[in-house]
Amino acid sequence: MRNLGVMFLITTCIASTSLHGQTMSTTTTTKPATSKAGTTKTGTAASRARARAHTTVPAPPPVEGLAAVGEMPAVTGVPQTAYALKYVDITIGTGELAEPHKYYTVHYTGWTTDGKKFDSSHDHPGGDPFVFAAGAKRVITGWDTGFEGMRVGGKRRLLVPYQLAYGEFGHPPVIPAKAQLIFDVEFLGQSDTPPDRTAPPAPAQK
Repeated sequence: MRNLGVMFLITTCIASTSLHGQTMSTTTTTKPATSKAGTTKTGTAASRARARAHTTVPAPPPVEGLAAVGEMPAVTGVPQTAYALKYVDITIGTGELAEPHKYYTVHYTGWTTDGKKFDSSHDHPGGDPFVFAAGAKRVITGWDTGFEGMRVGGKRRLLVPYQLAYGEFGHPPVIPAKAQLIFDVEFLGQSDTPPDRTAPPAPAQK
């Protein structure tokens, strides 16, 4: 009987040990699975990072005037603007497109930046429009270039820097030194020769 008790005790210990071994084995088996899943995610992230690192970014297009062309060497840097004519189209014309070296017929009003009107074709005797030869340097530079892109019937506001107006010294006493000027212009027409203001009016149609 004593031997049977000892055998029962030994069998129980072995069974208990075997049961614990299975539990530990199960736990040990689960941990590698979790570790493997984590390794897969990490590996995927690393692969994506390597793919981004090896992605070729296209180079920006060369800046005209800076890239090497023909015998002209390339230079590096960012182009700067010294001054520029700005404008706002108030009304888009429907007539002919402004052409260079034509005689332009326009109405205009000029302002200084403090809102003071210094000249206007509407205030001239008879309120006649102003005529000038475009590109002939008979007016300020801002006017020689300010009608580009306009069509007959259009209205535009020109923002003219002093460098394209009356320069460093202005035009005393009307135009101050280094004065930016603002012009509201209306493009009435263009012609190859100056309009004849002395011509009699055309006879009425019968």
